[in-house]
Amino acid sequence: MKTCALVFALAIPAAFAQLPAATQTAVDQAARKVLAETGSTSASIAVVKDAKVAYVQAYGDARLDPKTPATSGMRYKIGSNTKQFVATAILLLAEQGKLSLDDRVSKFIPGLTRGNDVSIRQLLSHTSGYQDYYPLDYVAPFMTHATTLQGILDVWAKKPLDFEPGTEWQYSNTNYTIAGLIIEKAAGKPFFEFLRERILTPLGMHSAIDSDHEKWSDADPVGYQHYALGPPRTALPEGTGWLNAAGELAMTAGDLALWDISLIQGSILKPESLRALTTEVNLKNGARTGYALGLGVSNNNGHRVWSHGGGTSGFTSSNTTYPDDRVAITVFTSSEGNASSLIRREIEKLVMAPAEDPGAAPALDSVRRLFSGLQNGKLDRSMLDSDANAYFTPEVVSDYTSSLKGFGTPSSFTQTAKSDRGGMTSRSFAIHAGDKSLRLSTFFTPDGKIAQYLVYPAQ
Repeated sequence: MKTCALVFALAIPAAFAQLPAATQTAVDQAARKVLAETGSTSASIAVVKDAKVAYVQAYGDARLDPKTPATSGMRYKIGSNTKQFVATAILLLAEQGKLSLDDRVSKFIPGLTRGNDVSIRQLLSHTSGYQDYYPLDYVAPFMTHATTLQGILDVWAKKPLDFEPGTEWQYSNTNYTIAGLIIEKAAGKPFFEFLRERILTPLGMHSAIDSDHEKWSDADPVGYQHYALGPPRTALPEGTGWLNAAGELAMTAGDLALWDISLIQGSILKPESLRALTTEVNLKNGARTGYALGLGVSNNNGHRVWSHGGGTSGFTSSNTTYPDDRVAITVFTSSEGNASSLIRREIEKLVMAPAEDPGAAPALDSVRRLFSGLQNGKLDRSMLDSDANAYFTPEVVSDYTSSLKGFGTPSSFTQTAKSDRGGMTSRSFAIHAGDKSLRLSTFFTPDGKIAQYLVYPAQ
């Protein structure tokens, strides 16, 4: 939605990757710190590493009266993280030949505005032009009353489009309400029933429910909200029917982690369908949207990222998968606000931190000593391999010395990048002295010799 009974035993696969104890402690400290700073009542997290559930934990109080500590077996409403399941359901139906992403809306639902012009792909990528029925970050008075899918469509999907299909990107829950109804018509059964048969049960996601129509258990968290900087107040939930396929799912964080693992492993969709789910949909003029089908897609320092946020009254969720790293981070909170995304960022820093580099310190010592020597017209050739020794002719050494001696003693010498190439280790460095800066590109052979030492102006 907003874009952003029993306590279930957490389903954890037999293959279980454990986060190091120090990382677990750091994650716990970060989550509790965010809850304290934001005033959020509780959080439930799951971390996937090496495509296995590596850590699940809950923090804070799921209910304030009576005070009930949160547990990792509690379900939270995931809001718009439901949308990636809707898009996957559409793609499963496409694999069965029951529809196509390029089918027009009118093929399944007659009478909607420009139904002959809007495609299913445009619904799932938020490029259709249908106006969002739930743009506010609180429950408006009319939304406290029950509604139906048709009731939503009669008001919001029969208005003039906000823009020509495919020409703009604008988040709209109406798109997914329409998509959910298309799934029901193509599958011949309710959306949640299709989801349970094809995705939830096969993946062991047994905690998942349709929170729009199933009773919220007394053992599940209460959703809270804050008015300005005031204390947490019980949030008024949406009336039945408003969440629908746009945001109806609720589950444990551990179960959503099982879904993330299925994306990493490609276990539910065929390869071509998974590509469609995770490939950015551009506008007709070629402009990028940062959105695929029910998933935001981006690149973070060379790491592919599939992500989405979600919110319903009193609940928020953040779910992010790093497919090439085989890592995923899920965070649920029982309060409105940005605590879920803040906790996710803190966990990301800990889990996605680069592996320890035992060669960093000796490499830094070597390049610093070589730099100092060159500034003084001296080159320790024992530090170089045969190629680098051949490169440093008397003329090259002379140019290095004459151009570097006025640079001064470096105030900082920092490694900025490391990678492997050609059987060697490439290391880049930033060098600073006062207001002057240089960059250094090096290659080290497996036996620690320097095969390249090239100094450039800082850019």
